[in-house]
Amino acid sequence: MTTFVDTSAFQAVLSETDSGHDRALRWLERTTAEEDEDLVTTNYVVVETSALMHARLGGVAVRAFVDDLLPVCSVQYVDATLHARSVSAYLASLSRRSSLVDRVSFELMREMKIRRAFTFDRDFAREGFETVP
Repeated sequence: MTTFVDTSAFQAVLSETDSGHDRALRWLERTTAEEDEDLVTTNYVVVETSALMHARLGGVAVRAFVDDLLPVCSVQYVDATLHARSVSAYLASLSRRSSLVDRVSFELMREMKIRRAFTFDRDFAREGFETVP
């Protein structure tokens, strides 16, 4: 199975004070032990997560993110077509308050037929995706 990994999940794993930390860490440890699980994220999520972790937790958290968490994920790079489609979807859904990064995630998940997200962001469920943990 393939699972998309969102910024909120990375943050929960990295921040011991995050309310979802224990659940996120347990889910990630269990999942990465399984051979048939693929974790996917985007370069947009990498940028967003790096910026948030640096601002909230400092350089040590950014290094942990890059050195320990990213290697278990396949990073999909957003091309011009996916970006344009995501911007259109974002502008059409401004009243829903989801971010452009989320819109890119949703569009990529649909394109790759990924039905599940490792996230604490309720917007993924509102878009019809299964969420874990």
